[in-house]
Amino acid sequence: MHVESARSSLDGAAAGLSVRLLGPLTVIRDGATVQLPASRKLRALFAYLALAPHAVGRSRLCELLWDVPNDPRGELRWCLSKLRGIFDEPDRRRIETSGDTVALDLKGVSVDAFDVASAAARGIEALDLERLQALSRLFVGDFLDGLEIDRSPHFNSWLIAQRRRFSSWHAAILEQLVSKLPADADEMSAHLEKWLELNPFDERAHLALLTSLARRGQIAACEDHLASAAQLFASEDLDFGPVREAWRSIRSERPAAPLRAQPALLPAAAKTSIVLPHSDTATSKASLAVMPFVEEAGIGPSCGGPVRGGPFRGGLADGLTHDIITRLAKLRDFFVIARGSVFALAEKNIAPEDAGRRLNVDYVATGTVRSQAGRVAVSVELVEVRTARIVWAETFERRPDDIFAVLDDIGDSIVSSISAEIEMVERNRAMLKAPSSLSAWEAYHRGLWHMYRFTRTENEQARHFFDMALKLDPTFARAYAGLSFTHWQNAFQRWGDRDRESALAFETAGQSLLVDDHNPAAHWAMGRALWLRGEQDGSLIELERAVDLSPNFALGHYALSFVHSQSGDPNAAIGSSDHSRHLSPFDPLLFGMLGARAMAHVRLGQFDEAAEWALKAAARPNAHAIILAIAAHCLGLAGRLDEARTFAAAIRKTLPNYCADDFIGTFRFESDAAALFRQGAKRIGLG
Repeated sequence: MHVESARSSLDGAAAGLSVRLLGPLTVIRDGATVQLPASRKLRALFAYLALAPHAVGRSRLCELLWDVPNDPRGELRWCLSKLRGIFDEPDRRRIETSGDTVALDLKGVSVDAFDVASAAARGIEALDLERLQALSRLFVGDFLDGLEIDRSPHFNSWLIAQRRRFSSWHAAILEQLVSKLPADADEMSAHLEKWLELNPFDERAHLALLTSLARRGQIAACEDHLASAAQLFASEDLDFGPVREAWRSIRSERPAAPLRAQPALLPAAAKTSIVLPHSDTATSKASLAVMPFVEEAGIGPSCGGPVRGGPFRGGLADGLTHDIITRLAKLRDFFVIARGSVFALAEKNIAPEDAGRRLNVDYVATGTVRSQAGRVAVSVELVEVRTARIVWAETFERRPDDIFAVLDDIGDSIVSSISAEIEMVERNRAMLKAPSSLSAWEAYHRGLWHMYRFTRTENEQARHFFDMALKLDPTFARAYAGLSFTHWQNAFQRWGDRDRESALAFETAGQSLLVDDHNPAAHWAMGRALWLRGEQDGSLIELERAVDLSPNFALGHYALSFVHSQSGDPNAAIGSSDHSRHLSPFDPLLFGMLGARAMAHVRLGQFDEAAEWALKAAARPNAHAIILAIAAHCLGLAGRLDEARTFAAAIRKTLPNYCADDFIGTFRFESDAAALFRQGAKRIGLG
């Protein structure tokens, strides 16, 4: 999509060229509406090219708009010629053709849809009131209102998807407007009604309307709305109980007078605006629905070739969906909606974003599976339901030498990516909140943010927030695991008394296991704590248990690599390191994954390989002094003495007396490995 190149339509379009896609397609030049040809396919072609993120092949355009007529390419050329006559300028060609592709250059053109998409990409919740009001005014109708085309199923499918997306963004804008406008604003009622029209099963919208009516003393209107909404939910077999209970709380506050929001649901601090309710549970974990993936048939090689089959459910797509749901649930990072619920909604042809609102989840994942030209491609999107913002999208392609192995590998990548992206979004959101307002879930993620900085001060901050999370929710297994990690770091980095911190790491890992013995993070924490205590066999048992519980738990595989790299099986260490990086290629602990592989190569006598992997570890932006020490020792063993001495000098700037004994004492090497590292240290003056 040409979002960055388009001029904001919020600034007006009295001069120059502007395009309106939200409503009937309209083109305005210098304030006057341009008369477009009557051809629906010409208009559809323009709109599709406008939103395409890159140049589009002519074959794809023919397939999209023409039902295999006699001369589809001829009709395409006619449409492009007409569009050139409308949009090309004396000094600029906006219809660009290169080889067999077509692109539309809208740089400098005001396009309403671009403004909305750009705002969604940056985060609708961060917009100020004036910007939200301006965006709301852009929605004068459905996206490309009235532009459906008979016998063009592929275009109509694209059109429905775009309408669904822009409708979700519209609802997100309205939700933010309702929360930020003064309660007595003239436009409040209109925004609430439109929000409910767009999202009739959004509990938050119903509660916001009930609160607004109650504030004005319109209790009878509240009861009428409650009755009709209950019937609506019942018609779809949805639970209306939470809305009814919330209304009872609001109603009971002041039964004989105009009401304000009940504090537990709508905080009284925001007296001038409607503040939407949040979960009243202490932890309030993020929640996810993975909608059934759709399988698509192959595409014909040309316009005159076989037409692509429409999307369908079943087969490989259903199997992949089930596998992803199962694996995500095993991570126990967040709530994952059960397979039966999402498949039941899909059977009713409920759109993914609508399904997300009905299921009351924070995120929805959708995907398509395609087999074409000897390759399998799986495309996935992760959407934040409240804002309709795509927080992650990726396409995974493999050659289907063994289709089940390929799908298993792709499933690994999807599960790990979804988990990492949700953690990052939740972590960043928690950082924007005042510490005193954090829930247990938010305090935990605030702790993660500090934990991954890998300094003594940040580690102490992380411990503070994990403690806060556990005070709010003493049953939060992952918070205990995080707390164990901070004590482990204190022992490993010598930031505190090693024996005391090792004991605390063991104790808090044990508490994590007591809370949730099926949580892989609990066994991971215990495995690392046992390593600190010198109990390697017990450590490996716990870490194997972690990855057995959740094969996609990247930190479990990394910890196995870490232990094996020192005194276990070095080849197993390399395999576990590679697998952890495959599962989580951008992990905050990537330096450790690379460093463990380097130490394993040393034990195998492969010093050149060890040096290369150690350099990669040291290049990571959050690599600490111990990682730099691994690089110095490995480079020394590889004979790259100048580079090794540079790292040694960098270490001694902060640790003036650092020597081989410090390095060897940090790890638990077998005697042969310790001797090798001492040899490397002597070569560079760290002996």
